[in-house]
Amino acid sequence: MKKALVCGAGGFIGGHLVNRLKSEGYWVRGVDIKHNEYGNANADEFIIGDLTDPTVSAKVVTSDLDEIYQLAADMGGAGFVFTGTNDAAIMHNSVLCNLNVLDEAKNKGVKRIFYSSSACMYPEYNQLDPENPKCSEDSAYPAAPDSEYGWEKLFSERLYLTYQRNHGIEVRIARFHNIFGPQGTWEGGREKAPAAVCRKVAMADEGGVIEIWGDGKQTRSFLIVDECVEGIRRLMESDFSGPVNIGSEEMISLNDFARMVIDLSGKNISIKNIEGPTGVRGRNSDNHLIQQKLGWAPSVPLQVGVQKTYDWISEQIQKKVEVEELETV
Repeated sequence: MKKALVCGAGGFIGGHLVNRLKSEGYWVRGVDIKHNEYGNANADEFIIGDLTDPTVSAKVVTSDLDEIYQLAADMGGAGFVFTGTNDAAIMHNSVLCNLNVLDEAKNKGVKRIFYSSSACMYPEYNQLDPENPKCSEDSAYPAAPDSEYGWEKLFSERLYLTYQRNHGIEVRIARFHNIFGPQGTWEGGREKAPAAVCRKVAMADEGGVIEIWGDGKQTRSFLIVDECVEGIRRLMESDFSGPVNIGSEEMISLNDFARMVIDLSGKNISIKNIEGPTGVRGRNSDNHLIQQKLGWAPSVPLQVGVQKTYDWISEQIQKKVEVEELETV
């Protein structure tokens, strides 16, 4: 039986990854600063701990591990990443997580480690045209991310590759493009755009209005979490280190995405564009390299993932309403 450590197992992608590894017969240890909120808590062992603390990393990284999946980071949606007020914490905390886990992997002789990077590390100058962004893996340099979060991801990619060159750890690096789906954060300020839009539509009254930051013409692609986990596992089992994009090539504007959610809800709702943090003008995954190296690329239509996510968030809202009603009785 293979043994794996999932760092960030209390988070959205980490929880889904734990489930996938368990379904494949792994023994799994999870670590995070919090338990998984939405039921993805199936690790054989779960340790509450902060990986910025080297004593926690020393505890969870053990010599009997076959693989480490490092997804732990200080992150969130546009309202968290692009305001500027969280930049120091984002860089400090995420870098420390990576340094501590890598050092322990080297010290304990763990042979293979996965690192979750982000499309936020791509240069802003290649993402000014919302209709034609360039996000191929070889476009990363000259470096010019649009946020400190992106700079931290770019630095950490290089950090992992130095440990591969100098210490013999087999590294696998993926650049995620807007992963979404059920069992993810959908309120509180750290949620990503798909969850935020689904929440707004689900909570809006018939004939109501939802607000979208910016002019709504900014473009993105969004990937359902199941395909993200599939990509992680395929990369980890391959001989390719990366970095490689894991994302969808189905690009859509934020306003059109909101219209898709509204259509699926069956409601008559209008969109109001307001000032707010938006990030780059355009971003879309380029899947040529993943197809070449892994013989696979994500293919689930966006609408399929949106329907699943909208239904799940609607259920969470209803449960929350029911709890609040009971508390007032």
